[in-house]
Amino acid sequence: MEQIDRPRVVVSVTMSVDGRVTLSRSRLLMDANASKVWQSLAPASAQALDKARSALIDSRYQPEAILEGSGSLVADSAGPLTDLPTDFDYPPDLLYSDFLPAEVVERPGHAKWFTVVDSRGRVTWEDEDHGEWDILVLVARSTPAAYLAHLRTRRICYLVAGDDRVDFAVALGRMRERLGVSCVLSTAGGGLNGALLRAGLVDEIQLLVLPAVIGGLGTPTLFDGSELGDHDLPTRLQLLSSHTETDGMLWLRYKVLR
Repeated sequence: MEQIDRPRVVVSVTMSVDGRVTLSRSRLLMDANASKVWQSLAPASAQALDKARSALIDSRYQPEAILEGSGSLVADSAGPLTDLPTDFDYPPDLLYSDFLPAEVVERPGHAKWFTVVDSRGRVTWEDEDHGEWDILVLVARSTPAAYLAHLRTRRICYLVAGDDRVDFAVALGRMRERLGVSCVLSTAGGGLNGALLRAGLVDEIQLLVLPAVIGGLGTPTLFDGSELGDHDLPTRLQLLSSHTETDGMLWLRYKVLR
């Protein structure tokens, strides 16, 4: 298969000692109460370490895009948006082509992309001042046409990559080719990070480890998704650095070995 030129992908996540990234599958961190409990697990050094991690990533790689899954913004049970207008005039061949309007891509002040994988069309975008950030949605040819028309009407950029679901290798290659993105920072949940890992698309892992254990069968972890096949091997890592705080916080940096 031809190698696609793509951005570097750095996974940057905070987790518990047992690798959990939230409290349970039904208590995601978008919920205010769950977020409050999660924040209570962070000792005094956590905020400073988080800032130091961000500063290191920015200085080394200058990531132009943050990557999240739709599950970070809406509940797992949420389906495609159903109240969208269907009387749009966009032809299918236009809808299912990349939408990158110049007034957004070349907007004064634009510097980075808040990138969300949403092939099902589940996220409702609110009007807001994005500052240096603009929204980029990754969709597929299975994404409802009404949702794509909605994005075009709202002037929200999107890239079409994949048929039934988003093909991450294609999407990343398109981000590099069409938008000049050289580094993507994934702060997503285990489902998206697991898919990136299985596809061989993760280059570096930056972890903050909270001195807490959550447990629970099915609680989302750093890397979820499909299990290893009978002939697949685990992903090997090289430790780049480690930092330990006296209050129990850890900061670990790993390079993914090919």
